[in-house]
Amino acid sequence: MSDNAVAANDQQLEKVIGDLLVETGTTISLAESCTGGMIAHLITSVPGSSRYFIGSVVAYSNRIKEKMLGVRPNSIKMYGAVSEQVVSEMATGAIKHFGTDYSIATSGIAGPDGGTKEKPVGLVWIAVASKDRLIVEKFNFGNMRDTNIQRASLTALNMLRKLILDKK
Repeated sequence: MSDNAVAANDQQLEKVIGDLLVETGTTISLAESCTGGMIAHLITSVPGSSRYFIGSVVAYSNRIKEKMLGVRPNSIKMYGAVSEQVVSEMATGAIKHFGTDYSIATSGIAGPDGGTKEKPVGLVWIAVASKDRLIVEKFNFGNMRDTNIQRASLTALNMLRKLILDKK
């Protein structure tokens, strides 16, 4: 399977993730902002996902990021909600809140408006975490809302797939 897979052997990426989580006996939680629950939808579309999917937070407001995920208010104030710092805290906060082995967090500007010169529409920060590792990447998926959400969701799942395989 390539580094940038969306399917393997006619299996959707969410099924591949589910199989890996079952095989390793591990669990996943999510902290989604700009993807609005799409990653949770993809994961739960797989029969039997209750064996490894513990839960998610769609943290659209900063208040929820702070109260439920433990994001520091100062991080939001200094860097903004769409930042490496905040998405990192969201990912580690999800592991703590849900008690899972892995988490995914997303924060971005899906569009079509809301962007600035510094943070344009399509900018998405994605973090995947385990209890001992955190990987954060920045992407710009363009200016189409639905496409941004879909690309961010699949990219996040693929980042998780690679993290799980690295730990096997």
